[in-house]
Amino acid sequence: MRELIVEADGGSRGNPGPAGYGAVVIDAATGETLAEAAEYLGVTTNNVAEYSGLVAGLRAARDLDPTATVRVRMDSKLVVEQMSGRWQIKHPAMRPLAAEARAILPPDRVTYEWIPRAENKHADRLANEAMDAGKRGEQWSPSQSTADLDAGAAARSAAPRKGRGELRDQPQRTRSETTPASTTDVRGTLAAPGSVAPLEGRGELRGQPQPTRTQTAPVATPDTNDIRAARNVASEAPTTGAGAAPPDLGTPTTFVLLRHGETPLTPQKRFSGSGGSDPALSDTGRHQADRVATALAARGTVQDVIASPLARCRETAAIVAARLGLDVRIEDGLRETDFGAWEGLTFAEVRDRYPDDMSAWLSSPDVEPTGGGESFEAVAHRVAAARDKLLTAHTGRTVLLVSHVTPIKTLVRLALGAPPEALFRMELSAASLSVVAYYGDGNASVRLLNDTSPLR
Repeated sequence: MRELIVEADGGSRGNPGPAGYGAVVIDAATGETLAEAAEYLGVTTNNVAEYSGLVAGLRAARDLDPTATVRVRMDSKLVVEQMSGRWQIKHPAMRPLAAEARAILPPDRVTYEWIPRAENKHADRLANEAMDAGKRGEQWSPSQSTADLDAGAAARSAAPRKGRGELRDQPQRTRSETTPASTTDVRGTLAAPGSVAPLEGRGELRGQPQPTRTQTAPVATPDTNDIRAARNVASEAPTTGAGAAPPDLGTPTTFVLLRHGETPLTPQKRFSGSGGSDPALSDTGRHQADRVATALAARGTVQDVIASPLARCRETAAIVAARLGLDVRIEDGLRETDFGAWEGLTFAEVRDRYPDDMSAWLSSPDVEPTGGGESFEAVAHRVAAARDKLLTAHTGRTVLLVSHVTPIKTLVRLALGAPPEALFRMELSAASLSVVAYYGDGNASVRLLNDTSPLR
């Protein structure tokens, strides 16, 4: 059975930022480039671009030979481990792309291998060509691509000349510049020899003419295809266990979670949600916000400030952001629970007035407070949607989220994978700091909870 190699890569200049992917299909036996694909994706993340490159590469391989086995080689540890089934895919933007990739070819005919970035130059150059084209307001064009030539030059310059592992005395293949190879679209359209390849961003086969090479020394310079073929038959690099490459998860996105400072209702322990009087900070609350601002300024790690639309959070965020020299953006998904008829009441008052409703609310996250407030389940869906939106918009950055008890506890609970009743088992003081880090594979790590040390 024929074996094809798919090398794929994706990049984002800003993450998220202007992004593109590149993919190349190689004959495993000869090292010959059979197809190239590249496309500018607009603004998205690096991980989405990498998965898009994988999808394009697998499609191109399938269109070339639907019966072939395919070995995917990528420098993204994340994609390799997730597609191999060893890591879970938790990020919502990557699940559809992963499912699409798995559906292209039978899973038993596709394997995944991690390779160093230096060995993925061809796909990397294609991705950068696509991003450069997008910057010019154009689509990537195979007729203008030099990725194959550039990658070949890099491979030849890196090829060892002597000693262990060298490729010596390899026969050279002369390529004529006067007879261009035919160009075939990977979707099955055959163009006449020498005709211009279609200019779509996906899936073009390329047969770029190569300059004639001649031997000028007793030891011949290895042909790029020979180098590739030698690499393809070498032992596959381990992806787990001893000798495995370290995870390539990149910089985590870090949410610094700040509960707002005290309001007049806080020391009275009254329900104060998004359906009540929307109190401002008290003098104590403003002093707390100032102390936290001093502590965060000393750390110097916060890059963005996002706040709930309620007054106490906007005021807390404004005090901190002024010290950090940052602007405040509002995210409605970070607002507190609507406690309905319980707004402004203490826990004891609610228990006395609405005992059955209180018991039901404490026993189930699906139950709403009296008078049509929000259930904890509804709040969890809202907060999770806001989390995913902010993760996409602030990938790899440290973001201060100024919010309330329920949203912050919910973010911590979801990061831990804890049940809804965990909300009642966490203490969250006014103006306290908690920290959650989110990684590229969709996992999260709670690094801090209810830190009030800046207030002491």
